[in-house]
Amino acid sequence: MALLKLTPSYKDYLWGGHRLVEEYNKNYTGDVLAESWELSCHPDGASTIANGAYMGMSLPKYIETKGKNILGEHCKRFLNFPILIKFIDAKDNLSIQVHPDNTYALKNEGQYGKTEMWYIMDCKPGAYLYYGFKEEITKEEFAKRIEEDTLLEVLNKVYVQKGDVLFIEAGTIHAIGKDIIIAEIQQNSNVTYRVYDYGRVGKDGKKRDLHIEKALAVTNRIPIKKSKSSYPHIAQCDYFTVDRLNLDGKVMKQMTGVVGKESFASILIMEGEGTIQCEDTVLSYKKGDSFFLEANSGTYEIKGRCEALVTTVGERENPVRVGIDIGGTDTKIGLVNEQNELIANSVIPTNAKESWQTVIKSIGQATLALLESKNMTIDQCLFAGVGVPGTVDKKTGTVLYSNNIAWEKIPLKEELEKYLPIPIAVANDADCAALGEMVAGSGKEYQNAVMLTLGTGVGGGVIIDGKLYDGRMIGGSELGHCVIVEDGEPCTCGRKGCFEAYASATALIRNGKKAVEQNKDSLLFQLCNGEIDTLNPKMIFEAEKEGDETAKNVLDEYRKKLALGIANYVNIFRPEVILIGGGISGQGEVLLAPVREEVKKQSFGGAYTEVPEIKTASLGNEAGMIGASNLMFIE
Repeated sequence: MALLKLTPSYKDYLWGGHRLVEEYNKNYTGDVLAESWELSCHPDGASTIANGAYMGMSLPKYIETKGKNILGEHCKRFLNFPILIKFIDAKDNLSIQVHPDNTYALKNEGQYGKTEMWYIMDCKPGAYLYYGFKEEITKEEFAKRIEEDTLLEVLNKVYVQKGDVLFIEAGTIHAIGKDIIIAEIQQNSNVTYRVYDYGRVGKDGKKRDLHIEKALAVTNRIPIKKSKSSYPHIAQCDYFTVDRLNLDGKVMKQMTGVVGKESFASILIMEGEGTIQCEDTVLSYKKGDSFFLEANSGTYEIKGRCEALVTTVGERENPVRVGIDIGGTDTKIGLVNEQNELIANSVIPTNAKESWQTVIKSIGQATLALLESKNMTIDQCLFAGVGVPGTVDKKTGTVLYSNNIAWEKIPLKEELEKYLPIPIAVANDADCAALGEMVAGSGKEYQNAVMLTLGTGVGGGVIIDGKLYDGRMIGGSELGHCVIVEDGEPCTCGRKGCFEAYASATALIRNGKKAVEQNKDSLLFQLCNGEIDTLNPKMIFEAEKEGDETAKNVLDEYRKKLALGIANYVNIFRPEVILIGGGISGQGEVLLAPVREEVKKQSFGGAYTEVPEIKTASLGNEAGMIGASNLMFIE
């Protein structure tokens, strides 16, 4: 079903009236109805479906049942449903209040802040509201006036009439005055800091809580400047776009609209009556009704007389993506733009010996700090991708096993969402590096590739027809753990003779140490000053360059085993290119030229077939971050 009529959730706040029942047809039996939440997936009160096969089901459950695709492409950047739409009947003055922005709210409340708009549906003559300050005041004066009950003297009083629109950005002090009925479209948040409440008491007989310190921290104390026009819309921001629909029932008696794949549409009826049709569903409407049309519903038609607000979610301007590359020692965090350029990054210690909760919390906090350092907020991020060494269940974002950071069955995605409330995808780190090279590095020109990262271990990723290959089993490709020598060197995975046990930097160092112990008159022994434990791959290549026979023998054997493994992958996958990354890849042609010749000899078909290019990966430490930031595009 593409067209749903919604039943709202009701709120009986003490300042409310009864006009929503009397004039807007709300089926409510209480004495006070302050708000009706018409389009809501908020846990404090969800809308329910009023028609069709799903009648009585909550809107959040319906979305869960049908899948988030019904919300549209522009909603994929939100972890939860992005907006909340309500009617408000203010019989009495509302409290003077302010809403925090996303950055402050995430740090202090664990949820988004709140930007909203008001549409004045009706009001009595002389009705007014408060909207910002008359003039700029200091934080000290703000606090003093709250304490002395003189705050109203410096607030900007705005007299309103039916049809007025006000945009209330987070940080704007405001209050709805009595005798006003409003349609409010807002971020899906219920965070409010109350500054002044006229000394009223709640149902418990106590004065309602104020939130002075938090309000002082978030309030913009500069008078509001008239914002740029939202034409042709009556309101537009990063969270919602609102249009006004008018049919007079005479000259304009019907209209059609289209709901595309970009966003769902909400239609809020403020006046009139008639019918609305989408596909084979025809529903009647009257004043106060609310409708939800799934994304990609196509053409809908409204007939009759009405005044309505149509709300959709627009595309985020200048979006970024977060790419996180968790390593055994350090974790790299990057912000990546639409051109797959790394525009900012930071590195923090992984501290894998700490609890997994502490490690993930540090990553989340460091990500928010990186955004803040670039004057960005989390809602600018379409999503976050995380690369982690080991075996990953990509569907749930769980790290099943990682020997590098000693994790088993860790709910990485679920835990990280507590700090980064955006969609998150998790994959093996080598897969992320391969994806990064394919979208922004040495693999950009190819559709089929195998990437090997030669580091402490050997990671691998396979790209087939431009997509990261996972196979049917959890965990993805483990190219480092294919046996190339029967009953050979022991591997960290528990087997013997794995490719990793011969082609990793660890393996090269191991073999170098063995050779040096047997040839203490070699140049290689001199380079490490006789301290064999200080030996590293760079020393071995330097010694070979200087003509050291010991180093040459070690590297000849290393290149041979590397070529053997590469030839196996060439014979299996027939890729266009083999990409070599990791620290050892920095040796470039000194490493690769001999390997190419050996691969040609060992590839099936030899001279009769095409041997892929073997190239050095070009992104270095950036590959994992850039690749992780693209994970959602391949889901």
